[in-house]
Order: sequence, then structure tokens, then C-alpha cells
Amino acid sequence: MFGKALSISRALALDLTLPDFSDVDEKKLLRKIDFRVLPLFTIIYLISFLDRGNIGAAKIEGLPQDLNLQSQQYNNCLTVFFIFYSCAEIPSNIILKHVKPSLFMVSAMILWGIVMTLTGLVKNYGGLIVCRSLLGILEAPLFPGISFYLSLYYRKNEFLVREAIFVSSASIAGAFSGLLAAAITQMDGIGGIEGWRYIFILEGALTIVVGLLAYLVFPDFPQTAKFLNDREREYVIHRVKNDSNTDGGSLIDKNAVENLNRKAPVGEDHSNKPKYIWAVFKDWQCWASVFMYFALAIPIYGLSLFAPTIINNLGYTATKAQLLTAPVYIAAAIISIVQAYYSGVVGVRAPFIIVNFLFELVGFIICISMSPATHPKSIYAALFIIALGAYPSLPVVIVWLSNNVSGSYKRAVAIAFQIGFGNFGGIVSSNIYRAQDAPRFLLGHGIQILFVSLGIIAATASLIGYSVSNSKNSKKIQAGAYDNYSDEELLEMGDKSPYFVYRL
Repeated sequence: MFGKALSISRALALDLTLPDFSDVDEKKLLRKIDFRVLPLFTIIYLISFLDRGNIGAAKIEGLPQDLNLQSQQYNNCLTVFFIFYSCAEIPSNIILKHVKPSLFMVSAMILWGIVMTLTGLVKNYGGLIVCRSLLGILEAPLFPGISFYLSLYYRKNEFLVREAIFVSSASIAGAFSGLLAAAITQMDGIGGIEGWRYIFILEGALTIVVGLLAYLVFPDFPQTAKFLNDREREYVIHRVKNDSNTDGGSLIDKNAVENLNRKAPVGEDHSNKPKYIWAVFKDWQCWASVFMYFALAIPIYGLSLFAPTIINNLGYTATKAQLLTAPVYIAAAIISIVQAYYSGVVGVRAPFIIVNFLFELVGFIICISMSPATHPKSIYAALFIIALGAYPSLPVVIVWLSNNVSGSYKRAVAIAFQIGFGNFGGIVSSNIYRAQDAPRFLLGHGIQILFVSLGIIAATASLIGYSVSNSKNSKKIQAGAYDNYSDEELLEMGDKSPYFVYRL
């Protein structure tokens, strides 16, 4: 009993005198941040996904034939993007901790726009390989960087729906890509230039223009964000810093904590200590999240890069195949935001992820068991089912890890680690839908089934692991096992603090 009472008192010991922010209208402030941050980030990520995936549209418009690509060379061009993209993401997020986002990420965007434009001028396989490699390096800072950035502005229960809005632009890009490509390729022959080249040239030019405009409005981290006044900056930093994982099993008397508006001594260390980099590589939850992301990246990039080809092989013309991809992605974008909202309301992540993986599994089973010649509508419907499983899971998987990692430096590295290593799934996607396997693509769909199944296992294992950790910590606190730890020691423990409650 003594240990129990002492542990509760320790939970109430921090922040006994909270700053007074009664003059700050929280709802108004959130609307202000949303209006400034979300539209800009959504547009930038939409363009990013558009630029990396438009090669799929260019393929069915004649790119391989005009560049005289042989056998596996097209797939090699897809693969090399993901190699450089994945390897550059962790270094990019480490740099982001030391460089202003408005300078680092916007500069990268303008440079990849230039590379995209030059892709429309390539004459051979070597030129295309170089452009895809540079594109991978330059796009790497964006996704993990913005995901980390959002975690500094929003509390954990606010973060998911914002991440979903941001990530859903990937789905919208898929829809927009098909519609835009269908329109642009009508320019085929103008000025003696092939239609697929115009896809790269015009979309690259759009990226450059948006990047130049973004320089004027791209917000920095809360500490220096110019669109907030001094009081608002202080409040944003305070509310995120004090948003600890104390809403579950490790606390003995949760109501006592809530009634006094206190947080348990859960770490949110903002120092840039190198040990937090290595902590990511030693943390089981980071590796489990990589497997989940990897299992999602394969179908997402499979759709992005090969959906036009798959639909084209159902008997539709190239232009109609481009147009038919749009409804798939629009539906996925809507479901992503709706699902993120409800996941935030109920406060759990795992059930949504597991059910989504099951949707993907059903979709790929339909694809592998039916012939495109006799069941083209069923195959097309299966693409909907796959997209409705894969895309909504992406923000949930990212936020699940972010919610369960404490300390801003560790979180920055963890998000980049998850996205960087997980995006190696794009290498798999780039090589499993081979021309010789058309029109059924049994190899590709079969490999998708394998990795989706592994994703289900990883999500289930994470759920069990988090539940067991919460239970063990709760028992240790009741026994007073950590009563001799100082507040500083508990702070530095971060998400390994016994008072940290993993979100399920």
C-alpha cells in the first residue's frame, strides 16, 4: 500500500503550478494552425506523390518504347528511386532538427521540380536512371519531415486526423495523376515532343512554381513560427510538451490525476543527444512499425505505379485506364479521413490497422483468383478494396508509432526510420509486376498476399506487446519499484518510463 500511495504522489508531483493560458482561445488557435499548415502541406505532398508516380502514366503512353528500354530496365528505374529515397530519410530528419524547415524542405522541393522537368528531356536509359536517383534523394525530406513537424504542433489526439488529411493527398494525387496525364498526353506531337514527355515537363514546372511560392508562406517550428504571436507560440509548445501518455493502465488512480489536471512524470526530453538515435534501432516497437509500413508500402506503390497498367490489361484504352484510376483514389482519400477521425474518437489504432489489412487481403485474393478476360469488373472492384485498406492505414500506422515514442529527437529519428526503411517496400512493388506476367500478374498479387499477411502479424504482435508492457508497468508502480527514481531520471527514460502508457 505504501508503494501505491507514493507512486500516485509521484504522478502528481510535476507541474504543480501550471502556466496560466486563460487568455489564449485554444479552438481559435487550432483553426489558425490548421488553416496555415494543412492546405500547404497537403498540396506539397500531393505534388510529391504526383511526381514520383507519374512514370506509371508515362509508361502506358510510350516511354519504354521511345527510350528503347529492354526487359527489366523500366523496373530498374522504379527501384533506384526507392533505394535513394529510403536511404536519405533518416539523415534528412536529423538535418531537419538543425535547419529551418522553410529553407530545407522548400529548397528540396524546387530542386526535385527541376529534376522532374529534366526527366522529360532524357534520351536513354542512363538519363532516366540518373533522374530517378536524384528525385529519390530530393523527395526524401518531405514525408518524414512533415510528419514529425505536425507532432510538434498538435496533441496526440489531434495529430491523427491532421496526418490523415496530409497523407490522403497521396490518394488524391493518384486520382489527379490519371486525369492530368490523360489531358496532358493530348499534346502528343506538339513541337515534335511525345505526350509522355509533356507529363514530366509540365508537372515539374508546376512543382517549381509551387516551391517558389512556398518560400513565402512555409511555417517553421513552433519556437520561431512567424504566423503565431509570442503568447501563442508559448502555448503551443506547452500543450504538446505536457501531452503525456498517462491515460491508461500504468496509473493507479487516474481520476486523481485528471481532477488535479496533472501529468505523471513521463519523459518528453527535447535534447539532441546521440543516444536517442541508437535508442530507435534498439526499440522493438520501431522495428514492428517498419514491418507494418513495409507491408503497406508494397500495395500503395503497386497501385501508384501499376494501376494504369493493370486496368489497361483489362481491355481499356490507355486514356480510359488513366481516367478509371481516379475513382479508386478519391474513395481511398475520403475513407482515410473518416477512419482517422473515428480512430481518434475511440482512441485506439490497432483494430483499424488489422481490419484494413484484411480488406487488402480480400482484394488481392480476388485479383489472383479471377481472370481479367472473364471478370474485368471484379478485378477493378478489387482495386477499390485494396485501396480502401492500404491508404487509410498509412496515417494510422505513422501516428501509432509517433504517439508511443517520447522525446522529440527520438521521435524525429523514429518516424524517419519507419518511413525510410518501410519505403523499401517500393523496391518490391517496382519488380513484382512484370510485363511477361500480364494480364493476370499472378506473381505480383501473390507476393502482395504474403506481405499483407506479415503486416497483420506485425500489427497483432504490436498490440500484444503494448498491452503486456502496460500491464507490467502498472504492477511495478503499484509495488513502488520506481519510487527511488528522480524526476530527471524518469524524464530521460522517455517512453521507457514506467508511467508511460502505450496507446493500443
